[in-house]
Amino acid sequence: MKIAQVTLRFDAPGGVETVVRELAGRLRSRGEEVEVFASDLYDEAHWVRRSDFPPVVDGVPVHRYPVYKQLVVGVTMPLVVGLMTGLRAFRPDVIHAHSHRYGHVLESAAEARRLEVPWVVTAHYHPARRDQSALKRGLLRIQDYLFGATAYRTADAIIAITEQERRLLAEFVPSKRIRVIPHGIDLAEWRVPEPSQGSPPGLPALPPRYLLYTGRIAKNKGLGFLLDAVARTPASERIPLVLMGRDWGMRPELERRAQRLGIERDLVWLGHIEDPADYRRVFRRATVFALPSEWEAFGLVLLEAMVAGVPIVATAVGGVPEVLEEGRAGRLVPYGDAPALASAIRDLLGSPEAAAALAAAGRQRVEQYSWGRVIDDHLALYRELAG
Repeated sequence: MKIAQVTLRFDAPGGVETVVRELAGRLRSRGEEVEVFASDLYDEAHWVRRSDFPPVVDGVPVHRYPVYKQLVVGVTMPLVVGLMTGLRAFRPDVIHAHSHRYGHVLESAAEARRLEVPWVVTAHYHPARRDQSALKRGLLRIQDYLFGATAYRTADAIIAITEQERRLLAEFVPSKRIRVIPHGIDLAEWRVPEPSQGSPPGLPALPPRYLLYTGRIAKNKGLGFLLDAVARTPASERIPLVLMGRDWGMRPELERRAQRLGIERDLVWLGHIEDPADYRRVFRRATVFALPSEWEAFGLVLLEAMVAGVPIVATAVGGVPEVLEEGRAGRLVPYGDAPALASAIRDLLGSPEAAAALAAAGRQRVEQYSWGRVIDDHLALYRELAG
């Protein structure tokens, strides 16, 4: 079967990017003819485009097209020039687009109609941020309904990654076309034994015990709230906070905040870790993992913390409660409640038994999220739609 995976960015850091790369590579390894169609954008926050991307990633051919910046950031959509022509030349049996409120989704829908082939979209839905103005929130909501009335009206299937996302999408998407297929993780890869001593090569020395955050250093990740929670922990009980992820422009502001709070020496900035083995080592050695986000449609890093055996504290937003089994596989706290976050972290640091029990529940929960099962579900859907 010829399957086109369409995304704005590919072979770049990010949750959607990771999902598309895993889908494309694993479908290809199952014998399907998969090709990826993406733009030349590498960093959306700073609008960095690249011309040195490899033409093949994990055995999957990748087609790149120039992307032009939106006129109004966060409202209008990037324009990917040449995408529709590329899809037409490939003539796929199924087109699968990723993300919501992006031009490449509309282009995929239009080309699928032209080719008369089924098309699928995984929304990776994110509502407007709380700090956005009422006008901007209203404009984004209008976009939701416009997508529902145009692109999604013609989609053969809309994939939600949690039941919670299904309910949100049903407000503007034909509910009978929504299928729930969660994300996955490579359980076998994370269970390969790795050295337990020494810091990963080329990285700062890791503290013997540390609180870990992994993800973009971005405004919607609640990191100011996490710094406040660290500062609320008495110095005698405090352990360093290690932040692993690419800076999306927030680091200077967070460094100033840490200085005001008097905790700048308690922060370890690792940046983006390219090597998968180093990345896994940082996870495995963590004492507690914290995800303080304002919103997570799913939270792939939660699966990584669970399979690594690290107890989790996270905000009860988006799909997080569902992934953490409503608190059984991780502590849930309200978004923005620094005292609650600090209390949950202190409880786990002060009770090795409670931390071990939470980690064990996470290891059991993550078994449901293998990539093998996820690929089976996608292939079944593609075959059903393509006949």
